[in-house]
Amino acid sequence: MRAQCAGLAAAALACMALAAAAPAHAAGCSLAPQGEGRVAAVIDARTFRLQDGREVRLAGIEPAASGKAGQTSALAAIIAGRDVTLHGEDDTPDRYGRQPAFVYLAGADIPVQSVLLAQGEALVSADVTGKECAASLFAAEAEARGAKRGTWADPAAIKNAESPGDILAGIGRFTVVEGKVLSVRQAGATTYLNFGRNWTRDFAVTISRRVLPAIEAGGIGLKSLENRRIRVRGWVEARQGPRIEVLRVGQIEMLGGN
Repeated sequence: MRAQCAGLAAAALACMALAAAAPAHAAGCSLAPQGEGRVAAVIDARTFRLQDGREVRLAGIEPAASGKAGQTSALAAIIAGRDVTLHGEDDTPDRYGRQPAFVYLAGADIPVQSVLLAQGEALVSADVTGKECAASLFAAEAEARGAKRGTWADPAAIKNAESPGDILAGIGRFTVVEGKVLSVRQAGATTYLNFGRNWTRDFAVTISRRVLPAIEAGGIGLKSLENRRIRVRGWVEARQGPRIEVLRVGQIEMLGGN
């Protein structure tokens, strides 16, 4: 890694970030190669264009809710004009024509995703299916959160489940919420994790019946979540009170204490 960084003054920030992210890297995260290229332009906080015209989206992360211009600059500082290799489970473009991938600077063994997470410039999206890769991303995010880097320097970066108004202010955004589950209730085909007693106003997590087998296979018994503190991440919706729909087991994290 040092040899890669030597003599590249313009990439000093990227090299420092790579070194910071190294402890969070899980060596077991091994994905099939999906090509390579040189970065021609950075489009937004997690998307860039290669010289051959392909648009690539960084898989497994979402931009933090605030400071997206700064996050775009953070990505540009790491990859602008650099040679990169792409890895992933599937190179099928998303509906916007972008190829989702884990992205590595040429010769590096730390994905760009982990670098951004370790800087506090992104959030884990919890849509990575491989356990080792997901663990690597969560470890990098946890490192930044513990050090209060980037978005985590803001005490309001994690929303309090007992403050539904603050959560609703982020409607349509990918958000991290922490709180104590007061009750678990089923209504029709939906299970609700309720964080308050007023269902028309308070925050709740919704889980569709079709998702339950995957949640349970991931080791989470929903009824056991009552009176437990959890961290949940996802897109905030307004359905009377604020809601986050859980589609994948990785969106729920158990926290210590009651």
